[in-house]
Amino acid sequence: MRIDNPYAGAEGPWLRGNLHTHSTNSDGSRTPSEIVAAYAALGYNFLMFSDHDFFTDPLTVDAREMVLLPGVEVSAWGPHIVHVGATRAVEPAKDRQAVLSAIQADRGFAIVAHPNWEAHFNHCPQALLEIWEGYTGIEVYNGVIRRLNGSPRATDRWDRLLGLGRRVWGFAHDDSHTVGDDGLAWNMVCVAERSPNAIIDALSRGACYASTGVIIREIAVTGDTIRVETENAQRIVIHSDFGHRECATDGAVAAYCLPETNPPRYVRFECWGQGDDMAWTQPFFIEAE
Repeated sequence: MRIDNPYAGAEGPWLRGNLHTHSTNSDGSRTPSEIVAAYAALGYNFLMFSDHDFFTDPLTVDAREMVLLPGVEVSAWGPHIVHVGATRAVEPAKDRQAVLSAIQADRGFAIVAHPNWEAHFNHCPQALLEIWEGYTGIEVYNGVIRRLNGSPRATDRWDRLLGLGRRVWGFAHDDSHTVGDDGLAWNMVCVAERSPNAIIDALSRGACYASTGVIIREIAVTGDTIRVETENAQRIVIHSDFGHRECATDGAVAAYCLPETNPPRYVRFECWGQGDDMAWTQPFFIEAE
């Protein structure tokens, strides 16, 4: 067996960024310039506007030394989908598979937004997630849902997909609409070049992790062992097929060694810090040589 490591070959510093942000071009309370100023003050390295069914051109905004990525949130007529690397706002067709195909044709990638939003915890039904093709990830944490109905976390949805063999990355976002929504959840991406294309490519390959406060220092695969070292985790839980808890380690460092028989389909590391601080690695898929 071998471990398919999404971080293999990733070089460069870890950059912090948010891919889900709304301005006055949709239902946000601040202009694009005001949002950039707020995220620059938090020390972010990249930011994407994802206005509802509206393309906010990042080239029209002073980036304040951040990398601004082009994006849209497809919202009307169905479950919301974040279009990363957009060149335009695609048609929000009721058939979301058509939307996903249009995003692929636009050479961007799709992230399914806040699947556990709303009082029924079912903004995006699991049956759709299981039949749709062509999306890259889901939001495993959405910060704005902390003040709305539903759950900000969706690792349950993620594990169900991963357990079925779907290769889907996990992302964490603010979904910022107003003051107070910033800095709740973000992605850390390992990339050498600070450009929109390089960051989008690394995100699409899974060379990133999602966080609400825990900082991961190192992710390494050596032979049949995966090791994760954090700066501030108090416990690290390793999950496998359909959310099964393989083991938990108290402290900032954890390692997982493949069993000689009956290995799981995947493993992922969930790092717990103080309070609401967490981090989620991408899944490591276990494959036959």
